[in-house]
Amino acid sequence: MVIVMVVGAAAVVRGVQHWLSSNIESLGDPFANLKRRPDPTPTSAMNILVLGSDSRISAGDPSKWKAGAQRTDAIMLVHLPADRKSAYVMSIPRDSWVDIPGHGQAKINAAFSYGGPSLLIETVEQLTDVRIDHFVVTDFDSFVSMTDALGGVRMSLASELKVGDTVVPPGQQQLLSGEQALAFVRERKTLARGDFDRVQRQQAWIRSIAAKMHNDGTLNNPVTATRFLTTVSKSVAADDGLNESAQKDLVMRVRDLGSKDIEFFTVPCSGTGRSADGQSIVVLDRDRMDPLMKAVASDSVGAYLSKNSSDLDMLPPVVR
Repeated sequence: MVIVMVVGAAAVVRGVQHWLSSNIESLGDPFANLKRRPDPTPTSAMNILVLGSDSRISAGDPSKWKAGAQRTDAIMLVHLPADRKSAYVMSIPRDSWVDIPGHGQAKINAAFSYGGPSLLIETVEQLTDVRIDHFVVTDFDSFVSMTDALGGVRMSLASELKVGDTVVPPGQQQLLSGEQALAFVRERKTLARGDFDRVQRQQAWIRSIAAKMHNDGTLNNPVTATRFLTTVSKSVAADDGLNESAQKDLVMRVRDLGSKDIEFFTVPCSGTGRSADGQSIVVLDRDRMDPLMKAVASDSVGAYLSKNSSDLDMLPPVVR
């Protein structure tokens, strides 16, 4: 969500918009050869597939991407409604067991490894029946730079966080540096729910960056905006369709959103299991997931959540 907000917000810094846009690495047109795509949303809503990876490959220099070289660590579907009053960020666990076109069943993050952006987009569209409008990829090291460019971010911790010789005690709104936030997100062994908790930590970091940007008015000050946007624009790769015109459109969609206007949750899952070949996998709950995705496709997520939020794994105020 931060990537979406910041890429779009480049347009508010007059005089440097073109330069900032030129910093964003081009992924070409990953939609060009896709067939049998879902119908467009009947409104002017926008759906963006956002990837986060531990690897810099394909985030800063997409020409270095090689089939089989890497898998994406975080997969998020961002839905921006036509009314421009809210935003919804849905995480798809990286180990979700799905059909990958041309490759059979596998973990969803393998799609990026097998065939890059195009195959992952095709896989997600086939899984959700939701048409993807734009595609953005970044890496977690870039989030460290973004966090430090903001002077750190505040996150509420359920337990203490140890990073090197520093210990951040549990509590509300603790100030974390980029390095500390990255350590928080990458923790695995102590998490009771494994990757489900790790997904929420990823969401919490994004929420905290969005809150810091909004509360500090980062994008309203040409000096702070230019500094921060320079950091971000050099950290992402996006499809060619996310051009200056599309960025201006994004400005109008997200410029007035605060962190409380953004809902974070994980798509419905029924738990974990084992594939036929012995892999540890996440099992998606299609009985609950399909109605959610129909709401995304019809731009009615708000109405869906008003009735079903208690049935979803929503991001809580304090993460484990």
